[in-house]
Amino acid sequence: MTQRRIYLDHNATTPLHPEVKRVMVEAMDLYGNPSSMHAHGREARARVESAREVLAGLVNASAEDILFTGSGSEANNAVLQLFPCNTECPRKGLEGRDEILVSSIEHPCVLETSKCLRPRGLTVRQISVDATGKVDLDALDKLLSERTALVSIMTANNEIGTIQDIRIIAERVHAVGAFLHTDAVQAVGKIPVDVRELDVDFLSFSAHKIYGPKGVGGLYVKKGVPFCPFIRGGHQERGRRAGTENTLGIIGLGKAAQMRGAEMAEEEARLTELKQHLREGIVQRIPDVSFNGHPTDCLPGTLNVSIAGAEGEALLLYLDMEGIEVSTGSACSSGSLDPSHVLLATGMSPEAAHGSLRISLGRDTTREEIDIVIETLEAVASKVRAMSTAYHA
Repeated sequence: MTQRRIYLDHNATTPLHPEVKRVMVEAMDLYGNPSSMHAHGREARARVESAREVLAGLVNASAEDILFTGSGSEANNAVLQLFPCNTECPRKGLEGRDEILVSSIEHPCVLETSKCLRPRGLTVRQISVDATGKVDLDALDKLLSERTALVSIMTANNEIGTIQDIRIIAERVHAVGAFLHTDAVQAVGKIPVDVRELDVDFLSFSAHKIYGPKGVGGLYVKKGVPFCPFIRGGHQERGRRAGTENTLGIIGLGKAAQMRGAEMAEEEARLTELKQHLREGIVQRIPDVSFNGHPTDCLPGTLNVSIAGAEGEALLLYLDMEGIEVSTGSACSSGSLDPSHVLLATGMSPEAAHGSLRISLGRDTTREEIDIVIETLEAVASKVRAMSTAYHA
């Protein structure tokens, strides 16, 4: 008999929505190049532009301000690689600005890319966060200056789920004449995201976090904001991203966005209730635990828990043996044995950070599954703690 699997790692990736799978299968014979002028090309172009319209509607943008990329990481890189300004590709408004600010809990694709900008003459500074993962606004104010070109702060954190006050941050960033980028990969499709209300200049998103296919993402670029292509070559995406469009992936992304618009509000309420049930069950059954992230300004389906005296990797592996799939942090850094940079940035000790699990719920998660997780985690935590005690005795 096949063991039942309970998937609770939706922040890493999500399964295809049945409707997304359906439209992608139906479109598999759509092989025309969207840049071709003949009938097959025009059909492909129409499907790409239809998806663009849907994506724009989901975040309240104009369709012409949305460009498709190969991933959320590429979208983030495209923004960061705009700097520094150079004479070959002048960007009005950036002259004399040679500093970039990023929060200390950004995704690795932002933190690692920002490191590569230093040899180009840019100064990169990190903005500290408080114990809940919220950006320290006083620290931000002290770092902002007339030399600041760009500030990059994620809308919602992928490990602890904390949601930032992006609108307030945008006001402060724009007050010094800088641009604001937000990595909204974990936010779009999970909570309402309105680019006009947030007043951001750049916003990144990805398909596979919202029940769409892997290998396709996108970027919102506010009208009038300076932009040069990260990938150069052809005229695709209005000259902003070269390379033949991933038509099938874009169709899937468009359908995923459409389904998020229809299902997000109800799902947000349901997942919030399920997460609270999980949290209460853990507190009642497992002693000496703590929860990471903001208690209220947090993604509805993300729960990050630290279990004292137990290694997160050991907990994960034993849970996997019991058919429960969770994470210890970002999927993009899962090969590292270092403690989470996000948890360390909140002031957590390396020992406590090593004992943390990220449990991320999704559209198919049920209350029955949560009850199984609570019961199983209690047994696994007790087992791992006993092994740790014996090892250190």
